[in-house]
Amino acid sequence: MLRVNNLDFWASMLSFHKAVESDFSAVNDLIITNLHSDVGLVENIGHYIVGSGGKRLRPVVVLLSALANGYKGKQHLTMAAVIEFIHTATLLHDDVVDVSALRRGRETANNQWGNAPSVLVGDFIYSRAFQMLVSVGDMPIMGIIADATNVISEGEVQQMSNAGNSAIDEATYYDVIYRKTAKLFEAAARIGAMLAAKERAAVHGDAKSRDADIGNAMAAYGKHLGLAFQIADDVLDYQGDIEATGKNIGDDLAEGKMTLPLIHARDHLNEEQKQLICSAIKTKSAEHFESILAAVRQSSSLDYSIMQAQEQAELAKHSLAQLPESDFKTVLSDLANFAVSRIS
Repeated sequence: MLRVNNLDFWASMLSFHKAVESDFSAVNDLIITNLHSDVGLVENIGHYIVGSGGKRLRPVVVLLSALANGYKGKQHLTMAAVIEFIHTATLLHDDVVDVSALRRGRETANNQWGNAPSVLVGDFIYSRAFQMLVSVGDMPIMGIIADATNVISEGEVQQMSNAGNSAIDEATYYDVIYRKTAKLFEAAARIGAMLAAKERAAVHGDAKSRDADIGNAMAAYGKHLGLAFQIADDVLDYQGDIEATGKNIGDDLAEGKMTLPLIHARDHLNEEQKQLICSAIKTKSAEHFESILAAVRQSSSLDYSIMQAQEQAELAKHSLAQLPESDFKTVLSDLANFAVSRIS
């Protein structure tokens, strides 16, 4: 079983944060400031989930996208915090829906405080994100965020509806992970480019055609980066460990989720092994996890999934072609490599 080196993992993460060190610190300060509430429980849960050791990849993407496109202003800091708040709210709601007990290597908020407080604090963080968004005062960016949150919600419902369905195919799987995960990465990368385009227009006049192309390219980068990360996470559910992934191995199986390794294995195994997978998904049971893991390995389904993640990472890097060369562009490319280095 592959073990992800946790020291190497965090060293890589720190290198991405180092590239935008001062801005990243400012975003963290914004996050803490905007978690303030006169209601103690809101602050307790908010600080618990925000301070739980997350990678903060999505806000980093906002910062890198803006800076790689030549942005000089400060609104990317607010937008990075907005993106992180939206992500945090989805995590609180996800853990309630999935009845999760472990997140990022420690007890989930719902396991510690209960479902109702977790849902309500998730709502608070969502609404605080939109309060901050209003302060930016940019209708096109507000539209991107509103669309993203709507799509993410649809993805959550879609995944919940699909739980226990062993007939899920690859097309459906990709649709769900795009909505649940990649859409917010897509929004983060596009917003960084949009802020830079708005600044250029104010200084140099209209350049909408080129800026639209750059915006679309950055959105494509975010989309493919998000898909690569999610496929990698789904692989880690079959070959990682709690220290590296922050969750119990086999959780996806126990939640009845047909992820890419299982879909590929189901379609390339004999009938007995196929039924073993389908039965586990339908009953939402990880009782036969070791046997299913052996079957997944036998069918080379982990290798197939790793290859698909690597393909998404390459597409993400290719999307950066229009950007001028800079240290920030290099870090964006490195981030795509990092997405799959955890499993390859």
